[in-house]
Amino acid sequence: MPQPYGWRMKLPTHGRYDYSPIRGRPVYDWPNGTRLAVYLGLNLEHFAFGEGLGAELAPGGPQPDVLNYAWRDYGNRVGAWRMLELFDELSLPSSVLANSSMYEYAPSLLDAFRKRGDEIVGHGRTNAERQGTLDESGEAALIAEATAAIARHEGKPPAGWLGPWISQSRTTPDLLHEAGYRYLLDWCMDDQPVWMRTRKGRILAVPYPQELNDIPMIVGRKIGADAFADMIVDNFDEMLSQSKAQPLVMGIALHPYLVGQPYRLRHLRRALSHICGKRAGIWFATAGAIADHAIGLPPGTVPGG
Repeated sequence: MPQPYGWRMKLPTHGRYDYSPIRGRPVYDWPNGTRLAVYLGLNLEHFAFGEGLGAELAPGGPQPDVLNYAWRDYGNRVGAWRMLELFDELSLPSSVLANSSMYEYAPSLLDAFRKRGDEIVGHGRTNAERQGTLDESGEAALIAEATAAIARHEGKPPAGWLGPWISQSRTTPDLLHEAGYRYLLDWCMDDQPVWMRTRKGRILAVPYPQELNDIPMIVGRKIGADAFADMIVDNFDEMLSQSKAQPLVMGIALHPYLVGQPYRLRHLRRALSHICGKRAGIWFATAGAIADHAIGLPPGTVPGG
């Protein structure tokens, strides 16, 4: 049916932040006069046996899907420990995105990263579920349960959150802000931190990659370990050049059952060593440190709502 003259379609919007082009924003520095902040987002995840969600090495058969469950469990038993050794060799901090069920399943693994002084970021209860499919009270309970577990073991609640499977409902930013979170990682729309509106205040969105992320690339697009490492190197070199004009954030999202496999770890070692060769001109940080720096900037510096 034809619309009347002068009618304009209005698209639904989230209303969380305003449009802001990357050019023309206020310029600021990261610590030590640097312009490129780099962080590692290491996902430590636990999965239900015989039910629920989970990445697949091969198409899953009837439950219990032993092949894919055991493949994912390799990450917690072997891959994450090899990655910890690599981070130690290169003196790199990491932001550990932890399912709270990991404290019961593999407490020594969380202990090892705690001893390194790494940041622990909330990542739900388990990656066998999505939070965005729950009603508001159910999602609030999930956030509260995961937050309480981390606070109990780490001595303080986490400042940041990444939803399992990047899953959000329409009220997730509101619930996270009301639960005391300072930043979230689920929105990948920018190369700088961005303020997001919530119903009772604001929360910071810190860039978390969906391209420099081994799940979409290796599981989704089936690219090889060498190509993924090349992506990290090329992305870093290009962003280092771009950052001469403005501050930028480069995250690298990693899962131990993928890049903790020996042949992939070899290529990840090459990519991270390349970055470390230029670390004097960058800020290698945690996502939380990046958030804290951005939150402390003068009002109006950070774009958003």
